[in-house]
Amino acid sequence: MTGVVKFSSTLWEFSSMNKWKTVLIALAVAVPSGVLPAAAAQPAAAQPAAAQPATAQPLAAQPATAPIENNETQPVYSRADALTETVFVEVARVDSDSDGRPDRVAVDIMRPKETAAGLKVPVIMEASPYYAGGNDVPNHVVDLDGSDPAGMEYRHNKFSDLRDEMFGLDDSSAARAIAPPFTGYYDNYFVPRGYAVALVENLGSGRATGCPTTGLDNETAGPKAAIEWLNGRARGFDVAGNEIKADWSTGKVGMIGVSYNGTLPNAVAATGVQGLKTIVPIAAISSWYDYYRANGGVLAPGGYQGEDADVLARYVLTRDDAEHACGALIDRIEQDQDRVTGDYSRFWDDRNYLNDVRKVRASVFLVHGLNDWNVKTKQAVQWWNALAERDVPRKIWLHQGAHFNPFSFAQRNAEWLRQLHHWFDFYLYGLRNGIMDEPQADVESGPGQWAQHASWPLPGTRDVRLNLSAGKDGRNGVLSDRRPRGNAVESFVDQNVRAADQLAENVETTDPNRLAYLSDPVTRDVRLSGTPKVSVRAAFQGGHSPYLTALLVDYGSDARAYGSVVYGTTPVCYGQGVPGDTGCARLAQHITVTAPYKIITRGWIDVRNRKSDSRTELLREGGFYDFDVDLQPNDYIVKAGHRIGVVLISTDRDFTLRLPAGTGVSVEPDDSSVTLPLVGGRAALG
Repeated sequence: MTGVVKFSSTLWEFSSMNKWKTVLIALAVAVPSGVLPAAAAQPAAAQPAAAQPATAQPLAAQPATAPIENNETQPVYSRADALTETVFVEVARVDSDSDGRPDRVAVDIMRPKETAAGLKVPVIMEASPYYAGGNDVPNHVVDLDGSDPAGMEYRHNKFSDLRDEMFGLDDSSAARAIAPPFTGYYDNYFVPRGYAVALVENLGSGRATGCPTTGLDNETAGPKAAIEWLNGRARGFDVAGNEIKADWSTGKVGMIGVSYNGTLPNAVAATGVQGLKTIVPIAAISSWYDYYRANGGVLAPGGYQGEDADVLARYVLTRDDAEHACGALIDRIEQDQDRVTGDYSRFWDDRNYLNDVRKVRASVFLVHGLNDWNVKTKQAVQWWNALAERDVPRKIWLHQGAHFNPFSFAQRNAEWLRQLHHWFDFYLYGLRNGIMDEPQADVESGPGQWAQHASWPLPGTRDVRLNLSAGKDGRNGVLSDRRPRGNAVESFVDQNVRAADQLAENVETTDPNRLAYLSDPVTRDVRLSGTPKVSVRAAFQGGHSPYLTALLVDYGSDARAYGSVVYGTTPVCYGQGVPGDTGCARLAQHITVTAPYKIITRGWIDVRNRKSDSRTELLREGGFYDFDVDLQPNDYIVKAGHRIGVVLISTDRDFTLRLPAGTGVSVEPDDSSVTLPLVGGRAALG
């Protein structure tokens, strides 16, 4: 609900008594406030261009001869002569707007002209609720202490400040205006190689009917129906109402996309629909609970405080007669999402694709940014692990960017196109090109420092437990593998004004609003690969904040990537161009920031959900309890001479609700620890 969210007057139980495709391709490229330390930023070292410089002309179509050479489809078809059409596909047995008729999605298709003469081709599909832009929707208020009743800096939706030119997909904003919706690179690169491209405008948006529900199965049914139509199992119509058959389609489909557009492939794959052969989810969600909540606590996507499921649904509701058709349904979403307790419920379970991972038949090429605090890394890793348990054919790219498309990285653009091309050729054309014989994981461990690995987490990774020990003589605490002795208690008081990076910054002195525990300088580079966990024995008293936040910090000066990028001024050409769609793009490189520390990762828990994220239980004020906090997964190198730190706070200003300050948190460090997934195990620490 918009406005002040109600909360309990006490947390404790006393002794007597929660516009087109381009717009999404690099959704929220900007790094959220509070993520970058205050230090001079500079571009990472320039890398050689990954594709043909734009000083050459855009690539021309070659004669339409045999499309396959050396087990690779060739660019022999003409992008300029490609056929386009729009089909309205009926979503059978789904009537989410309750108008008595099946919902429909709008599908824009581009295919080689030869398909009109009998050529059959597979389809690369991107489904999205964003093609028609979005509405101006305010986010929820998160300052629940009354200090910011209007919402101020965060009450804008996540898309209001995006700039198309940041996405590096085309070399001219004017060009994009000429020929929507087929911007981006799929049509320029893949249509000439014998693929069709299908863009699905999903339920409740643009020309589609039905209603958006932020992850419910009716949204999944939209692109699923488009796949069914491509296989002759669903009905499609032109704008005049004439039924159309996809007689040019082989029925083999690969889905791809970034963010919401990458989430829909996960969702559709979890239905097991026949014909979907592979998916490429980039910066994608696997459980909507973990996007808007964490361990029982209400949580924001990084940089977008106050957003929730209802806000996103209202943003993408761009169909005709929107409020009349879908207003009541979205009102129910606002009520059922529960911004009071933050508990996992039926509402969120219905939006959890992990429940149906056993149905996945498609292979998965997963991509995620290690500095993505919008769609956090847990989304990718829990999906990856679930796929691994079922031996689903898979591949993973982990990069140092934020919410970003790997196509746009100057250093890896050519390699991305090579692997993606071979991936689609293998699964949609059946070409034995060796892509599945290559290493499973491509990981960027530092700015521009790419390497391939047999699997991820990296081989040889083992959990190592380090213990927390109380500080002495007024100093911060210690992090080591030595077993502590004693019964010390350390305390801090919650505040809601300073952000986490400010609280973590100065460890030369103690701070009344946090506790810090530091290791000795490591004697060699130490690599984390996986999910760190923090276990804390603590007591809460007074105040209102139910959060316990744990930060894992790398202390030591270095030039690091935080997710921000800078685009080159000279476009490079990667595919066939036509007037208004050049087939060229400006590509990006990391901006590095030299700073004395970096928050590697973090995690949160609502302490009332210490037993289950689906059940709130009040605490006894001042009583000690054990809390286990899973931090966001990462792959990170702590360099020799640096120190590893664990910092404990309550309110995380950029992510959690901001309740009245004053909660006292007491910690028994001798009964607290952090478990790190280290490549090489304990030996990595020397």
